Amino acid sequence: MSIPVLAIVALLPILVALVLMVGMRWPSTKAMPLSWFVCVLGAIAVWNLPVGYVAALSLQGIVIAVGVLIIVFGAIIILYTLKYSGGMETIQYGMQNISRDKRIQAIIIGYMFAAFIEGAAGFGTPAALAAPLLLSLGFPPLAAAVICLVFNSFPVSFGAVGTPILVGLKFLAPLTTEAAASGVALNFTDFGSFAKVIGQWVTMMHGPMIFILPIFMLGFMTRFYGENKSWREGFAAWRFCVFAAVAFIIPYLGFAWLVGPEFPSLIGGLVGLGIVVAGAKSGFCVPKETWDFGPQNKWEAEWTGSIATQVGTEFKPHMSQFKAWLPYIIIGAILVATRIPELGLKSLLAAQKLPFKDILGYKGVSASIDYLYLPGTIPFTLVALLTIMLHGMQGEAVKQAWSESFAKMKAPTIALFAAVALVSIFRGSGVSDTALNPNGYPSMPLAMAKAVASFAGNAWPVLASYVGGLGAFITGSNTVSDLLFAEFQWGVAQQLALPRQIIVAAQVAGGAMGNMICIHNIVAVCAVTGLIGREGMILKRTFWPFMIYGVVVGVVASLMCFVFLKHLF
Repeated sequence: MSIPVLAIVALLPILVALVLMVGMRWPSTKAMPLSWFVCVLGAIAVWNLPVGYVAALSLQGIVIAVGVLIIVFGAIIILYTLKYSGGMETIQYGMQNISRDKRIQAIIIGYMFAAFIEGAAGFGTPAALAAPLLLSLGFPPLAAAVICLVFNSFPVSFGAVGTPILVGLKFLAPLTTEAAASGVALNFTDFGSFAKVIGQWVTMMHGPMIFILPIFMLGFMTRFYGENKSWREGFAAWRFCVFAAVAFIIPYLGFAWLVGPEFPSLIGGLVGLGIVVAGAKSGFCVPKETWDFGPQNKWEAEWTGSIATQVGTEFKPHMSQFKAWLPYIIIGAILVATRIPELGLKSLLAAQKLPFKDILGYKGVSASIDYLYLPGTIPFTLVALLTIMLHGMQGEAVKQAWSESFAKMKAPTIALFAAVALVSIFRGSGVSDTALNPNGYPSMPLAMAKAVASFAGNAWPVLASYVGGLGAFITGSNTVSDLLFAEFQWGVAQQLALPRQIIVAAQVAGGAMGNMICIHNIVAVCAVTGLIGREGMILKRTFWPFMIYGVVVGVVASLMCFVFLKHLF
């Protein structure tokens, strides 16, 4: 069967999900199981995969989804623990004193705080933590979800201490060694130096959007969620956006170019957060007029969910700001300590697994739950337990926090099980075993990528990032997108005589921007903001920033390929 036909079959489950969630506004709890079923039919009827193998892949996906659910639960339990301890209201009070302007709060929490958490943890953690914070400050749930998903893009390439590059590109290691030994003058000598170069060039591709995205998103926020439906009200804060972008990008670029891909987002977010908070307190670049969402009784029904938004409330401190923020400080410290290999804790925690090997007897179809390394347990749940003592919570308050947290987990479980099971079939469909894949077809994502590459030619630098975005959309991970497509991107670049490093960098940047549209990130953020059932609305809102992002990355990649660095192939 031809690649274009295979690509169409592979595309069908995605189209079903999009039509049902975006077009017909089905909740993910109904749309994703149906999309999974369509994927199963394609895998069995077209790829000719054995039924048992498809079942094993689905079970593998469910095991992986449990890990995602642990992260979601951890984020929710932190939120509700702080809610019932009085810590959240104290934080709200403090944020009001920094700035009551919702545009400024969006930059501080959605941009800077989330970038730091992404740099330390990854795994979709930033949106899961930042969105509830914005919600508690009076943001409509839909606005909070969209803002956090879109802002969680440029930090992702360096998320979890550089994992998308250091782990996501690992299959390129022998190719980079071979290329370095070929005698052709290159700007790398081994995989380590190659990874550093990729990190450097990824920052250049993200660079324009680090400035554009905050301005665009504030305009987007005031246009779609403001009382006056005005882009101008958001754009009025452009000076503060530029100030924030500069505060973030200087350490971001500095660490990528001088050190490597481990710390750009972590240090950029941490340093940027400190500078931006200080600037906001002093009124530096802050608009003269304070902007807020209109009265809640005028909000559209689709903006809100099952978690109440606090609007027009004069918050009161129940403890010191330090004590209120202490759980988040501990979370940040633990994340850093457990993600830097040299400190020794990473290997210790990562070694603790609940393995599921050779599911249903199919060799290689395995998964495990890293029950201690997942941020949902350490630090989120651990810190939630510590907070009971730190904030002196009463038994009834603890009971309420935990019971509400468990209640919020019911809806996303079905959607995530189906979504990740679909992803598992996608990835496993290209297995090299002829007994399982008798036709030797490529995997479903690779079939789609090959179909696009077959007619792209020299336009490929414009399209390469969208392939990375497709990978993240399907898998929910920049790292996994890179694992899926890095070798393919290298091969296309080689075939078209394009600089391989630049095309691979575009892949990494694309995987990062794809995080704003990936289904299980959207489901996860919906779970913590009470928006289960509104996934289609969110995808509809994040799609356009994703498309704009890809155009900008494509332009930068093309200029690098054909103007500035065309000799590097």
